[in-house]
This record gives sequence, structure tokens and C-alpha cells, in this order.
Amino acid sequence: MNRLDYGSALDSVVEKPASRSRSSNKKRKWREIEVLKEKHRLLKELQDIDNSFNGELDTLLM
Repeated sequence: MNRLDYGSALDSVVEKPASRSRSSNKKRKWREIEVLKEKHRLLKELQDIDNSFNGELDTLLM
């Protein structure tokens, strides 16, 4: 085989779209983390305003 054959064989082995899905998965995970942090911050703020507040954010946001 000549060098071109090795190069084309390497191209078929390397999967470039997989790196895109990993980066989008990382972004999705970070977005989920940010949403959870925001809910926690809001819950803490509501508890600071009203000490007797013991509700859950999911019931308030619906």
C-alpha cells in the first residue's frame, strides 16, 4: 500500500462527529447544572423572605 491508502484508511477510522456530540453533551449538562443552581438560589431567597416557607420550587413553577 502506498501512503495515500494509509491516509484514507485513517480517515475512515477517525470519527469527527463524535467530538461534536461530546461538546453538545457538555453544554447540555452545564445548562442543567445552571438551572439547578438557579432553582436552589431562588428557593434560598424565598426562604430568606419568608422564614416559614417550606415549599418546593417545582410546585411553584408549574
